[in-house]
Amino acid sequence: MTAPARKSRRAHWNWLLLLPALGLMFPGIYARRSPELLGFPFFYWYQMSWIVLTSVITGIVYFATRDRG
Repeated sequence: MTAPARKSRRAHWNWLLLLPALGLMFPGIYARRSPELLGFPFFYWYQMSWIVLTSVITGIVYFATRDRG
């Protein structure tokens, strides 16, 4: 496979990095108290779950786009 085609295919993985931004961009959707999880309001545990998800997504993009050669 040629280098430009490989770079183009790898660039598609970078679109996954928009998910955390989109998930947190509209606080009106998740700015509520219920449902609670272990006593924490939804507003807090929703954001904390995005921290974990962002780490996973970043790892996926990193391993999918790194050079193996």
